[in-house]
Amino acid sequence: MIALFTDFGASGPYTGQMEAVIYQYAPEAKIIRLVDNAPTGNPLLSSYFLAALSRYFPQNTVFLSVIDPGVGGERMPVVLKANEQFYVGPENGLFNTLAVQSESPVWYKITWQPDNSSTSFHGRDIFAPVAAMISKGRIRQIAEPVQAINLEHWQADLGKIIYFDHYGNAITGLRYQESMEHKLLKVGRLVLERADTFCMVKENQSFWYKNSCGLVEIAVNRGNASVQLQLELGMPVAFV
Repeated sequence: MIALFTDFGASGPYTGQMEAVIYQYAPEAKIIRLVDNAPTGNPLLSSYFLAALSRYFPQNTVFLSVIDPGVGGERMPVVLKANEQFYVGPENGLFNTLAVQSESPVWYKITWQPDNSSTSFHGRDIFAPVAAMISKGRIRQIAEPVQAINLEHWQADLGKIIYFDHYGNAITGLRYQESMEHKLLKVGRLVLERADTFCMVKENQSFWYKNSCGLVEIAVNRGNASVQLQLELGMPVAFV
């Protein structure tokens, strides 16, 4: 299984081009378009979302992950093996949260190079072929282990809004813990109480809850939290 995690958007040719390349190298591959609207050009916020979503995939899933504002620059093309899954993409922080949250992460530098590659679309020209080959068990032929990246100062949880879903709910980078159950969540000038789910509060009432991925999320029952509460990506959140 190859799961696509990108900031490409739902329209345009980029996702389709990567899928076409994958099928050239691995015709039997099963591709899932997991996310195509990750925070645009923001590996930091995206890293916490990817880490949360990956928990619901089986071992040996290959995550082709492209949030790559530094494409063509000096960032290293890498593979991370974490929790018995593989993550293919740029070394720009996108996989750091996974590495911090896993027990024994292993980093690889991609050594394989195509005969021809653009300077602006490594997702298609490098990462897609590598993801396809890893899905066929060929990681040793295309990548070599490298020293683990120093992530001593990387936070395992992030007290910020990292993603808005289709309904306007605001997902944070905080993993829910039972110790949070009776706490209030502060975002901007708002202080929100917890509820188990939407139907537990009145219509148009705002609250926070543990979402289906195990993250702290802000919502408005029958409303759009991002609009009604004037929330923004990267806005700090904290328990009080």
